[in-house]
Amino acid sequence: MGKIIAVANQKGGVGKTTTAINLAASLAALEYKTLLVDADPQANATSGLGFDPATITTSIYECMVEDVKVEDIILQSPNIEYLDLIPSHIDLVGAEVEMIDIPNREEKMREALKPLRDKYDYIIIDCSPSLGLITVNSLTAADSVVIPVQCEYFALEGLGKLLNTIKIIQSRLNTELAIEGILLTMYDVRLRLSNQVVEEVKTHFQQMVFDTIIPRNVKLSESPSFGIPALLHDAESKGALSYLNLAREIAEKNSVVLAK
Repeated sequence: MGKIIAVANQKGGVGKTTTAINLAASLAALEYKTLLVDADPQANATSGLGFDPATITTSIYECMVEDVKVEDIILQSPNIEYLDLIPSHIDLVGAEVEMIDIPNREEKMREALKPLRDKYDYIIIDCSPSLGLITVNSLTAADSVVIPVQCEYFALEGLGKLLNTIKIIQSRLNTELAIEGILLTMYDVRLRLSNQVVEEVKTHFQQMVFDTIIPRNVKLSESPSFGIPALLHDAESKGALSYLNLAREIAEKNSVVLAK
């Protein structure tokens, strides 16, 4: 049975979608069958894998609101053999309003993804930058959550709120939800501030922090404009290698024998 990992932080600009895309691509490069679920109305994960959100007619939105079969909307990555995508589009914004009167509305994504658990080794969910109903759905569907935290001054701002939301979901909706780890992103070795944030986060959260730290890297910033993960844009870049290390760290942590 595959593992479902949500990538979540209600704070924008922390490298959440970059992490979802590149973690999924790296797991696929290690020959794990991987599915990336774009649960963000901005659809950046969809475009980041080379698909035009304007041409998407059926997305995760229809699976949650209209009970469309999830198997019917999976797109295969044109560039990476073991990577598939469930796309998003702007209509997902309306899902929160449309789902208000639906029974068990917090569990619609879990129900939608259930048939896919046996078909993938990893399912990565790119959450929207909010703590709204779609993010609650994503966390309810997930086995664990990766929390990207930017190595900047306001790094810990809002982290307590997210951890509190996770506790509420653990107590009411998904008792099995675990924190996969806190991922430090946008690290600049030249800045004293970056090093201070790393120390502060590691002091507060200790074993919850991944060993892998994602650096500020121009190749990570450029690759979405080409519609490809950093691994395909420049496999030797520090950004691509860091996400490959993260994928290995997660695989080893979950006691999965590496495919290579």
